Amino acid sequence: MSIKVENKVTVLSDTLKEFFGDKMNLARIKFFGLFISSLCKVQTVCFEKLACGFGCDAKAESSLRRIQRFISEYSLNSDLVARFIFSLLPHEPPYRLALDRTNWKLGTKNINILTLGIVYKGVAFPILFQMMPKFGNSAMQERIDLIGRFISLFGSQSIECLLADREFIGDKWLEYLNKSGIRYHIRIRENFWVELPSNGHVVKASWLFNGLRVNECAFYRKIVRVNGQLCYLSASKVINKENVPELQIIVSFNKPDEAQALYKERWQIESAFKALKTSGFNIEDTHLTDTERVGKLFALVLIAFAWVYKAGIYLDALRPIKIKNHGRRAKSLFKYGLTYISNLLFSNDIDKFTQCCKFLSCT
Repeated sequence: MSIKVENKVTVLSDTLKEFFGDKMNLARIKFFGLFISSLCKVQTVCFEKLACGFGCDAKAESSLRRIQRFISEYSLNSDLVARFIFSLLPHEPPYRLALDRTNWKLGTKNINILTLGIVYKGVAFPILFQMMPKFGNSAMQERIDLIGRFISLFGSQSIECLLADREFIGDKWLEYLNKSGIRYHIRIRENFWVELPSNGHVVKASWLFNGLRVNECAFYRKIVRVNGQLCYLSASKVINKENVPELQIIVSFNKPDEAQALYKERWQIESAFKALKTSGFNIEDTHLTDTERVGKLFALVLIAFAWVYKAGIYLDALRPIKIKNHGRRAKSLFKYGLTYISNLLFSNDIDKFTQCCKFLSCT
């Protein structure tokens, strides 16, 4: 005889209650449990399929209305979700942060989300985000606001460094990071103009690394000015997606000798976006276009992501994922955890499911 879905949702809700119990009512917490467990089963944010995945005594039509009411009416504090995810992190601060955008299009509407993640073992934990009212690159103030939120929630001492791609550069952006004492390693374009304070000359950044060969790294030993800010430069010669050699130039607050190695971890947030999209929860399946509603959905998906990822880390410690000849894992930690949780949700093993719910425990 199969174990009722309600029993598993109760176990999951009891775990979530440890953190959310004094911050929202039990009905909301139970909804969280239903939504997250259904998402791991159906692996899409399509409301109709999620409603079927609720699997409780209520009919699918009733569950669908419940989802719609939550998304349209309930005010979800994304900072509260961030504090919850922060409490689940499997390692201690300070953390390496990755800043990036994820976007998709529904009809003529562009969905654009600026996201800050904490990198760890191949995939970043997305922890804070900002819904952007436009398509394209983020504005300087949007980045400052997002970093400011992180600092107000968790303190600047919890930041080891910030990693970001070429988009995240600007006149006042480096000034803000420097004044805030935030270490950073941010890529700039090869043709970016930099000033040499020793003689006042202005040169293209690539000129400082003309002699590099493919797979070689170097750092410029003297301090330079980028956008009027004193900083350091390093570079490596890489092969880009078009199979063309190019310079990967990184601007850093300090320690340029570490910049190229640390910058490689930036791709972990792209792995997280892939998990949120085609390799996991298919968030692009949503028909929502209102930014506030998409933000609520995104926050719920991030909770499920954290659960799945922590399960994958645990499983890999017990039964390590096979490493293929090219040196990469046969499957991601996220996929490992998602398959495990999904199977448990369809199984009768309440004991293993109860153990799995502890990955969402902040105690």
